[in-house]
Amino acid sequence: MTDEQYEPAPESEAPDAGEQHDDTTGRENWSLARWLGETVLLLGLAFLLATGIKTFVVQPFVIPTGSMQPTVEINDRVFYNKFIYRFEDPESGDIVVFDNPDDPGGTPLTKRVIAVGGQTVEILDGYVYVDGVQIDEPYIDPARRDDRTLGGPIEIPEGYVWLMGDNRAHSGDSRIFGPQPADNVQGKAFVIYWPLDRLGTL
Repeated sequence: MTDEQYEPAPESEAPDAGEQHDDTTGRENWSLARWLGETVLLLGLAFLLATGIKTFVVQPFVIPTGSMQPTVEINDRVFYNKFIYRFEDPESGDIVVFDNPDDPGGTPLTKRVIAVGGQTVEILDGYVYVDGVQIDEPYIDPARRDDRTLGGPIEIPEGYVWLMGDNRAHSGDSRIFGPQPADNVQGKAFVIYWPLDRLGTL
């Protein structure tokens, strides 16, 4: 065999340093892109979850007036349950958030349910009678009770509620705007979460 006929097998070429660097950089870019994608996805899911909870389950609310003093004070932060009245009707004693009858698209109001559809309400010298029986109201500060007498008894229509503030002397409520549709009740306030020194259930 002559030298011309013999051709040595080509030696395998080792990847140079530049190719190794490019491969490592590619993996790093892919890891960063994946991390960013997962982060965006998690943030999106958290946002949707928070929005869903706020829309359908629980929502924070800032007390706008002093009509419920001393039970809740102006600017107290409360949570109210938005789904409970899908399964049951408002009951006497519930503290509720409801549409402002004087400004339906404005800031809601907070009052206490005193009577419901089918019951009668009468107010004599500031004391409330439901179905002819004076109700016990330990949440009323005697200094905040007024001596108003309401012509009555007034029968609450089915599907309506009679609402009053605990600060009777300074509350615009059903004594002024009458019974309200239960459908206008947005939810039941159940806890004060701020300020911390007033933290507690309602």
